[in-house]
Amino acid sequence: MGNLAQLKGTMFFTILITLVIFFGFIVVVSFFISYATDLELDSGSILIGALILALFFMLIQFAISPSIVRWSTKLRYLQPGENAWLEGMVAKLSQQAGVKTPRLAIVPDRTPNAFVFGNSSNNMTLAVNQGLLDQLKEDEIQGVIGHEIGHIRHKDSIIMTFMSAVPLVAFVIVRMAFGFGVVGGMGGGRRGSKNNGAIYIILAGVVALIVYFVAQLLVLRLSRLRESYADAFSAYLTAAPRELESALARITYGLSLSPEEPHGARALYISDPALAKQEMSQVMEHVNQYDLNKDGVLDEHELELAMEQEAKSRWGNLNRAFATHPPTYKRLQLLRQIDQEIQSRGPQTANIYEHA
Repeated sequence: MGNLAQLKGTMFFTILITLVIFFGFIVVVSFFISYATDLELDSGSILIGALILALFFMLIQFAISPSIVRWSTKLRYLQPGENAWLEGMVAKLSQQAGVKTPRLAIVPDRTPNAFVFGNSSNNMTLAVNQGLLDQLKEDEIQGVIGHEIGHIRHKDSIIMTFMSAVPLVAFVIVRMAFGFGVVGGMGGGRRGSKNNGAIYIILAGVVALIVYFVAQLLVLRLSRLRESYADAFSAYLTAAPRELESALARITYGLSLSPEEPHGARALYISDPALAKQEMSQVMEHVNQYDLNKDGVLDEHELELAMEQEAKSRWGNLNRAFATHPPTYKRLQLLRQIDQEIQSRGPQTANIYEHA
């Protein structure tokens, strides 16, 4: 990707495909429901009702998701002057990025991680786990903050909140359709018996299930794209991609050691705890193979090679399609490429997303 306009184009195309599939799905489901019921409603009326219901679901998710995140993470907002260094650094990077400085919060979690959330560009929260502040160096924290500000600049949390509602609506229809189908449908249906009505309802559920699966894959792909763009944005914003590279390696390793179950909002984080555990467990299964100097410890180079080899496996490629984040080794490679470009030509802001 060459610039912000192309980023927007790529994201728009992915979103458009998802919404076209979703609209087609609503049309088909409305058709099935109109034939499965004895109600005097044509498919057009049901279509309009279904679209209104879907929009209602999306708006509800958009409105309540920030409150759910605040409640589930138990975050605490910082008071002015409580952490002058962090506040100053966030304000400086926000100004450089041309975004409003987000509210700062601390999550009482000992694992190293961070995320942003909100339903308006003027009302964003940047939350940092206590473990990130304790375990990372200041320059590494700056790289992480740059990544999160990249999400704000790209309006990622707003877009992903809306987009994640698409598979959610499909899933709700799946549950409702199979529930009604099992008990015999909603009536005889226009073209036959009670059993025919149930068949139409179940067909609607099957279509919804397919759409749920496809939409979920598209939303996950969109999430991975936006993580890569946020990495690239941080690299150029801070002009220190190696610091974010080091931070991601530390975060992945730190998350893999946590005995806690991954948080339900893990898609928001700079690194997914579940993915980190999976990546490190695969590496440790073949640790002797990757320990090139046989010293019993995987250094940075050996760990990167190990992660790259594991990611090339057929299972790794399949797993990647269901991940919210790109593989860590790919993120490190991206940052290394940007670092080489900066070293040779300086920060070329016109080509900020060239390697993403």
